[in-house]
Amino acid sequence: MLRHFSLLLACAAPLCQAAGPSYDLIIRNGHLIDGSGSPWYAADVAVKEGRIAAIGALSHASATRVIDAHGLVVAPGFIDMLGQSELTLLVDPRAPSKIFQGITTEITGEGESVAPLNETMVREKRASYDHYHLQADWRTLAEYFARLERQGIGINFATYLGATSVREMVIGYADRAASEAELRQMEDLVEQGMREGAMGVSSALEYPPAPYASTQELIAIAAAAARHGGIYATHMRDEGNAEMAALEETFRIGREARIPVEIFHLKTSGRQNWGSMPRVIEQIEQARAQGIDVAADTYAYTAWSNGLAAFTPPWANDGGKAQLLRRLKDPAMRARMRRDMTTPSEKWDNEWLEIEGPQDVLICAVDHQELRKYQGKRLSEVASAWHEDGIDTIFDFLLKDEAGTSVAVFGMSEPDVALGLQQPWVSVDNDDSATSPQGPLGADHPHPRAYGTFPRVLAKFVREERKLTLPDAIRKFTALAAQREHLADRGLIKQGMWADLVVFDPQLIHDVATYEDPNRFSVGMVYVLVNGAPVIELGRMTGALPGKVLRGPGYTAP
Repeated sequence: MLRHFSLLLACAAPLCQAAGPSYDLIIRNGHLIDGSGSPWYAADVAVKEGRIAAIGALSHASATRVIDAHGLVVAPGFIDMLGQSELTLLVDPRAPSKIFQGITTEITGEGESVAPLNETMVREKRASYDHYHLQADWRTLAEYFARLERQGIGINFATYLGATSVREMVIGYADRAASEAELRQMEDLVEQGMREGAMGVSSALEYPPAPYASTQELIAIAAAAARHGGIYATHMRDEGNAEMAALEETFRIGREARIPVEIFHLKTSGRQNWGSMPRVIEQIEQARAQGIDVAADTYAYTAWSNGLAAFTPPWANDGGKAQLLRRLKDPAMRARMRRDMTTPSEKWDNEWLEIEGPQDVLICAVDHQELRKYQGKRLSEVASAWHEDGIDTIFDFLLKDEAGTSVAVFGMSEPDVALGLQQPWVSVDNDDSATSPQGPLGADHPHPRAYGTFPRVLAKFVREERKLTLPDAIRKFTALAAQREHLADRGLIKQGMWADLVVFDPQLIHDVATYEDPNRFSVGMVYVLVNGAPVIELGRMTGALPGKVLRGPGYTAP
């Protein structure tokens, strides 16, 4: 009798399995590029409960739904190494401009992070919150993460803790050194941020009040992040005339804080520095040979983007935005700013001397409605309309827009950009926020990288110019980025990994956004899955919000 019951169970088991599908989803017939840098291979990929459950010949397996990827590439979802979407995700959590590029994970927090905040900082940033009609109802990183999780997000999201934000919390906007007691407070804030889930600590040393921080201050707060397994990411103190010194400072921080280093948006800026990328690469290679764990990322355009206020010298921003505007109204202060902007110096990153003139500056987003007619115009066009030279136009535009203007600045050479991208330790960043042609975000005029970076690399540098192979580009987008951020369960097509996956046409994929007409989605993504759920399906956005907040290695659950 017992033997007969066992036989019944043995016969029933396949019937039970056949009663329902084995997997939630199977992608069949695709060319898998797994993120490791290896060539493509033919295999099916099965997904169950948000993770990759099986890879191989799965023709006899069943699934709730099946995607036919014949003639298409299947790859891990792309990781944006610097995203800037902390506020725009609260406006449109679907992150449309990101997912049409194949981005499934964003790392953000360049110097100033979304938290921590105090009331003074909230007042200083009021124009940014008002621009997006947001109420900053968080003060800590944990509170911000909780808000994201309540509303849902379309991509995975992680952030650094900003060294600038930490300085603003303790010192404010003054141009002075931190006392020993203040430095201890800053270290405590970094440790708190790491416990709340930050990936590490970041700096953006061109933008006040960040330039007021000494190297020793940066070493101290980087060491605090290192104690919790974080990394140090930096927009270096100079990317132009004094870049070699800035690199040495960066290496020193990594060496003395004993922390891995990521250089944001690697570049050589300024016409007089064109052709110097080989020297930059050599210096980084030497540091790596000495045992410093340093890598970089790039967005592969020849124009950078930042606030128009970045053209002013650091001293002009001492005390914050209100003090900058006050000085811009003072003829003597304006004359001093002009003198500094037209005098070569290696003491600060002087963007005015890195371009040929106002024709190299494109007005992007503005805060004040009456200035929106200038979005997409060159600064030279505004100067002509206002009957001013370029420098006075910068000063007056800052006054009219209360220092809220962002610009694109054409100051890099194509060969330098391509050479940087080709380095095996360089990953890819968007350096722009998630946006959309529709809704309140569509009123802005962003840098085209907001919509086009990753497809641009695949179209221009892989398919057209053959400066990268497709597997190498995918590695930069996925496994390399995941390795830098210690994302052990993302960045590869491998059993057990989270199913962040893209399915795209390698012959079709390309960017469409231009400097003149930037609010245009890239083309070629057929499916994009975030944690196993489609956010792009047959080339259309689904509106799903399956993204997760990704917390760093020091995270301690409350």
